[in-house]
Amino acid sequence: MTSAESGGPAEGAAAPESGTESGTESGTESSPRPGAVGGLGDRDRAVLAVERRSWPAAGVKERVIRERLGMSPTRYYQLLNVLLDDPAALAHDPVTVNRLRRIRETRRSHR
Repeated sequence: MTSAESGGPAEGAAAPESGTESGTESGTESSPRPGAVGGLGDRDRAVLAVERRSWPAAGVKERVIRERLGMSPTRYYQLLNVLLDDPAALAHDPVTVNRLRRIRETRRSHR
């Protein structure tokens, strides 16, 4: 059985093209990502880990987003919003995902 038949990456498989976050045009694919555990990639788990913490000030959180995740806060919140609708994210961290879904819904209802 080849690695492609087993669902694993083929040997020598190319990394995602530079210029996109995940190798897709939108950067928001729903299939398992590199390093995926339970359908979430390393980056997705890192985003949820940042949200799980409490922060003394927004500036501290933004600095951590830039330094640890290597992305702008705007991109971070775009990815986070997609993650909140991902069943794999809910399975990985239900407390954080449900809390953020409630906050998002409250903000939407006030608009």
